[in-house]
Order: sequence, then structure tokens, then C-alpha cells
Amino acid sequence: MATTDAYFIDGARTPFGRAGEKGMYWRTRADDLSVKTIRALIERNPNIPTDRYDDVAIAATTQQGDQGLTLGRTTAILAGLPITVPGLAIERMCAGALTAATTMGSGVAFGAYDVVIAGGVEHMGRHPMGFNADPNPRFLSERLVEGDALNMGKTAERLHDRFPELTKERADRFAMRSQQKAAAAYENGNFARDLVPVAIESDGGWGLATRDEHLRPDTNMEGLAGLKTPFRPHGKVTAGNASPLTDGATASILASGDAVKEFGLKPRMRMVSFAFAGVQPEVMGLGPVPSTEKALRKAGLKIDDIGLFELNEAFSVQVLSFLDHFGIDDDDPAVNQYGGAIALGHPLAASGVRLMMQLANQFETHPEVRYGVTAMCVGLGQGGTIIWENPNWNGKKHARAGK
Repeated sequence: MATTDAYFIDGARTPFGRAGEKGMYWRTRADDLSVKTIRALIERNPNIPTDRYDDVAIAATTQQGDQGLTLGRTTAILAGLPITVPGLAIERMCAGALTAATTMGSGVAFGAYDVVIAGGVEHMGRHPMGFNADPNPRFLSERLVEGDALNMGKTAERLHDRFPELTKERADRFAMRSQQKAAAAYENGNFARDLVPVAIESDGGWGLATRDEHLRPDTNMEGLAGLKTPFRPHGKVTAGNASPLTDGATASILASGDAVKEFGLKPRMRMVSFAFAGVQPEVMGLGPVPSTEKALRKAGLKIDDIGLFELNEAFSVQVLSFLDHFGIDDDDPAVNQYGGAIALGHPLAASGVRLMMQLANQFETHPEVRYGVTAMCVGLGQGGTIIWENPNWNGKKHARAGK
């Protein structure tokens, strides 16, 4: 088989909800959230015959109950795809949807697939991260990892310890800016294309979810400074500079160059390279640094060639460690222009495709940018990065949107 290009065609996501009994999706099944995104993509792309989807990969971190049972297959059937369309489930914790995209994209590039769906779902209200997990006692008894490695908040505190220049004030300011940018993006209609309304049930009857539930546009430094530090007395990580527990789903369509021509599709991004890398689990937030360096090497690019960054904000300190490593300013407009997970939410395995959608939207308004990055840290010490090319690039040499 000859290799070919893999293109991002379209993406959709549910509004992200607060996890738990007070969240808007408490009475909504996880698989139904995923089905909503797949159906939206099918309806928005009628030129693609439904029997021409070659595979469906849906990720979830805690694969049990209504987000278990080979999600790609079950959601494909529930979404109305022909019974001939296969599916699978993927698990790489926070990078689940990112891995679904690289796995399906690799199949496209190899020539095994023409059109695929990749996405993720997480209902953290029904399925808290690590629920019913049974970590092998050897991890601690043989000192393969420290006890903190199994608690994401404590790994973030360790980043503050390792890099004293990553102060709480910087973390809080980055978090406040995330909230402000997300609010501005909503006001400017930047999420209108992405969001799929979801019918929701509550004690008051039925309603419609149309907006992310975690937004706090009034966030200020004084309020952030007064928040508790739950992972360590007098620590630096708070609920304000970390991503909240979230329910939500995402899905995307990837296609080959031949499928683009056959079905008259408009590519929104081209996959250039991707990489995953491991780091010490105790400082898992550093993962995107080596994965990005690896992806850049494979693409023959340098960090200065990247004009836009969509970095998952598991914690402010995690993004700040990435920015410092690559010499990027905290307020560089090339970074998370629409805000990130601190404001929008982080439904673990679903978040990777949200990053892709936001980057694709920005590519359309920044033809001066040729390359962009979607990257995220992953629990137990990993990072994942995809480099994308902008099909709207105007040929100019300057890279960063902010330069």
C-alpha cells in the first residue's frame, strides 16, 4: 500500500458539564453523549456515504458501565451507521481522543482507511478517574514510582517544587486569562461550529445543554489567591488553576486525499507528524515537552515553525512548564487563543479532539500560520503531541500568530 496524507475534516463536541449530581449530565448516559457527536458529524457531512466509514475509534479512561463495551462499535450502531462499520475502544487516559486520532490517522496514511471517526467521552460523574482500578502493589513496594504518582494534583505540586520560577501567581494569572479568553471566544461565536446541543433531564423537567458549564468569566486574581490547596498544605495548586472534573464527548472525521477528492470534502488540517513520550510519573505534566520535541524531529521542524498552540490545561503549572522550556511567553497570543480546559473543562479522554477543533478554527483566521500543535500531558507520566499543517497558509514565512 502507498502512503497518503491524513486530513482533519470536521469535529463536534457536546457542551462540557460539571461532573456529579449537580452537573447537567447526571441523568445522561455516557454513550449517548458520544452518539450525539457522531450523529452530528454524519448529518453535517452528507457527501460521505455512511457505508464508507471504515472504522470508529472512541476513547474513554474508565471503561466500565455505560462507557464500556467497545465504545466505538456500540456508539457507531447507536448513531445509525450501517452494521458493516466496525469500531473499537481506546484508552490512554487524558490522551485517549488524541490517540484515537493518531491511530485512525495512521490507518488513513497507510492506505487501510479512507474515512474514519475518532473521538472520546468521559462521564466523570458516573465514572470517576481510577474508580475500581487496582494498581499493582509492586509499583510502590518495589519503588517503581512514588505514591504521589497516582494523584494528578500532587504531581502538579511537584512541578512547582522542581521549577520555583513557576509561582502560584503565574499559575493563577494563566488560569484567569484562560477564563477571560474562553468568555471572549463564546462572545465572538468561536465555538458555534463545534457545539452540539444535548437534551438533558433534571428535577425541573427537560432542557437543552448549549454551553459549557464550568465557565467563570468573573474570575480575578484576588479570588484565586484565596482558594484552598487540597493536595498539600500551603501548596500552589487549587481548583482555580486546575481543570475541573467534567462530563462530555467529542468526535472527528479524518479522511485520505483520495476520499477528499471523491466526496468533495474540504480539509481543515493535514496531519504532519505525531509522537508520544514517557517521563517520570511523579512529574507527569512534563510529558508534552519530550513528545513535542520528538514530533518536531520527525517532521523536520523547529519550535519557531509552530505558529499556534492548543495545549491542554490539566493544570496551569503544566502548561507553564511547557512554555518555559520552549521560551514562549505566558501571554503569547499563539497559545490557547480560545482559552482551555481550566475554563472549558477536561473530560479526560475526550479533550484531545477539542484541541483539534479549536486549532482548525484558528487556522481559518490565521492564514499566515503554516503549522500548529495540539499537545497534552497524560497520567502516569506521558505526553502526546500532533503537528498539523494549515491548508489555508498563504505562503508567508513568519510563523507565530503573535509575531
